[in-house]
Amino acid sequence: MTVRDIFSVASARNCFLCFLMMMGFNTFSQTIIGDQDVDLNMSVQVEYEIGGIVVQGTDYLDKNVIVLSSGLSVGDKIFVPGESITKAIKNLWELNLFSDISISAEKVSGKTIFLSINVEERPRLTKFSFKGVKKSDADDIREKIKLNRGKIVTDNLIVTSKNTIKEFFVDNGYLDVEVSVTQTADTSSQNGVTLLFKVDKKKKVKIEKILFEGNNNIEAKKLKRTMKETKEKHWYNIFKSSKFIEENYEADKQKIIEKYNSKGFRDAQIEYDTVYSSNPGLISIKVKINEGPKYFFRNITWVGNSKHSTAELNNILSIKKGDVYSQSLLDTRLSMSQDSRDVTSLYMDDGYLFFQIQPVEILVENDSIDIEMRIYEGKQATINKITVTGNTKTNDKVIIREIRTKPGQLFSRADIIRTQRELAQLRYFNPEKLGVNPKPNPADGTVDIEYVVEEQASDQLELSGGWGANRLIGTLGVSFNNFSARNFFKSSAWRPVPAGDGQALSVRAQTTGRFYTAFNASFTEPWLGGKKPNSFSTTVYHNRQNQTGLRFDDPLRQTLFITGVSFGLGKRLKKPDDYFTLFQEINIANYQLNNFRGTFTFSNGQALNASYKVALSRNSVDAPIYPRSGSQVTTSLQFTLPYSRFRDASNNTQDYYTRETDKLRLVEYYKYKFTTTWYMPLDKAKKLVLMTKLGFAYLGAYNKNMGFSPFERFYLGGSGLTGFALDGREIIALRGYIDQSVGNTFGTGSIAVNKYTMELRYPLSLNPSATIFVLGFADAGNAWTSYKKYSPFNVVRSAGAGVRVFLPMFGLLGLDYGWGFDKVDNRANNGNGKGQFHFTIGANIGDL
Repeated sequence: MTVRDIFSVASARNCFLCFLMMMGFNTFSQTIIGDQDVDLNMSVQVEYEIGGIVVQGTDYLDKNVIVLSSGLSVGDKIFVPGESITKAIKNLWELNLFSDISISAEKVSGKTIFLSINVEERPRLTKFSFKGVKKSDADDIREKIKLNRGKIVTDNLIVTSKNTIKEFFVDNGYLDVEVSVTQTADTSSQNGVTLLFKVDKKKKVKIEKILFEGNNNIEAKKLKRTMKETKEKHWYNIFKSSKFIEENYEADKQKIIEKYNSKGFRDAQIEYDTVYSSNPGLISIKVKINEGPKYFFRNITWVGNSKHSTAELNNILSIKKGDVYSQSLLDTRLSMSQDSRDVTSLYMDDGYLFFQIQPVEILVENDSIDIEMRIYEGKQATINKITVTGNTKTNDKVIIREIRTKPGQLFSRADIIRTQRELAQLRYFNPEKLGVNPKPNPADGTVDIEYVVEEQASDQLELSGGWGANRLIGTLGVSFNNFSARNFFKSSAWRPVPAGDGQALSVRAQTTGRFYTAFNASFTEPWLGGKKPNSFSTTVYHNRQNQTGLRFDDPLRQTLFITGVSFGLGKRLKKPDDYFTLFQEINIANYQLNNFRGTFTFSNGQALNASYKVALSRNSVDAPIYPRSGSQVTTSLQFTLPYSRFRDASNNTQDYYTRETDKLRLVEYYKYKFTTTWYMPLDKAKKLVLMTKLGFAYLGAYNKNMGFSPFERFYLGGSGLTGFALDGREIIALRGYIDQSVGNTFGTGSIAVNKYTMELRYPLSLNPSATIFVLGFADAGNAWTSYKKYSPFNVVRSAGAGVRVFLPMFGLLGLDYGWGFDKVDNRANNGNGKGQFHFTIGANIGDL
């Protein structure tokens, strides 16, 4: 019998295994061809020693790797026939690199055999493309299928890619999408192929109707509102589409059960549901519900509580005998309350990190449920170590000084939550990625706390050109919001500027050429001295306005020069609570007028405005860019000295009051302002947010003979941008009306103003590199030139919509379209409402 016959017998003996491998791995041959006949009995195996192994048929793969992967090696002893060859072929199939595999004997010499591994490599991908797909979708699909040049093309790769493409379109509402693949040999590359994915999306499938059966206690419309991601096709569904996504639908079915559980139906279940085609391009959903009986709380007992009494815990729980049974209410009162008024917070805010509570239903009788609260209080945990990770730019001390949890203190969950808010308010870190990792050490009753941050860009560059007052306005400015003054003279710290100490430095210039030029610079140190949160800020500015555009040395010029400086001190208070801050500022501004007409009651002369301002505010807003909850309330008083009260009675006082240049040489006034802003989330995900705001301001005079100051007046209407009228006025936005048109009857500003704002906001992106949200708004307000005419509810109204985009480099930019509903009595520019587009910069549109 020849060696060839021996391997034929081996194949026969292993026919069953070969059959399975053929089914799973395509057809392969196991043949050894030798030049020496060996006369052996068919039933006897012959042992050979492998004298050499060669690999044939591969152009790209390492031959040594193929031999190693087969499990065969020179010097091994194998039986022929036997399992060694079969196992070697199986190992090579598992690599999924070949379309055909065989092993043959190149030579047999005595008891030594020389093997040849013969393979046919699978083709490799040279390129792929799409047909029937728009470019934006194609880019998204490429990110998902992750194909690249040189990848081995297998059946699994093709099937997986088709399924991924199909899932992409199904998730976008194309439930009937069809995907096919054409594989073509690439003549420009040996063993290369190209793949063409042909997509027929069909029509987008929408949900026509959602039907419920068996819902006797909850109306269908309420159940539909519970389904947050599965909506019927209606014109008013602005924020939610009506496309059907299986994953979202399954989640919404669970929300239906949770809705029933919250109403006392703890046994509610969905008996069946079906999705069927109701019309071309439309599907309908039918859900059959078994509500079950309605349950009520009966007896609630506490076990294991020694720190707090049962009465105290019952007060926090606020669930009484006879209340409708609600699992969500129970969970909220035990551990998941948004305002931290729950049993778990009560313990954890007092150091009981290891606290556990387990509600157990000990008796269900008819429609009543008895619950036993089993508590494990554990020991109070002391904070051992605080660490910060992820801050690649901001110095540790800047973060640590904002952290409310200190080593040696008892663990407090409230302090951790407050710390996260304070870090978010810095604007140096991505608020969506702030993390806290408590690492408890039960053995010694301590806990290490790790705060995880992710740096985001906080510096801003302003480089723009615009058109205003029939002139081209150019602006160049830069703001460094995480500056380091102490490293200013260290060359190694300029990357590109010294940073990391939390200081703010801003420089800005604006000009229209000869008509207007402005320079200002400001610096803020938030922790003066480095030990307490007492801020120091200073600003210097110089503005020039030229009504004629003549040279500044021309005697016919009409100019206004404003030069000023301000110094401010801020202090974080501890009472009534530490959300309060007190800010004090001294501002000195000098106005020099030369034939400057139309703005003030005098056109030549000099005026000095030296004022002191004190502001008390409380800010509990949770995030600076897209607030979801909290409030901000500010009341301020700004005033000058009552110079007219100090004048010598021997002077000709009446003549003095008739000369405007004398009256305004020392500007005198007092100004009071009050603003309050509230943010309230309207959904559980805290995305849809209602913002309400109220503002009031009044400019007063010490002396009726002096009249009201022409400086520091209020100008209401429009976008709230100042343009280049920087003469001490306060610009306040009222969308839907022309800039500075409301109440500004003679163009000289107003002394009292009221404003009311309501916005409904929804985020499109909360990515810190590009935060985008849309809003609908309703504004109302008015301004008065006399306090006797003041009427807080005599307002002009507007409504509209807008969008805000926050880019770290440029800040918060906005575009609004407002429609004014009321006419405005304005002799200065005949402002009336109607439709107006408004471009805004910054979070505050005016100070009110």
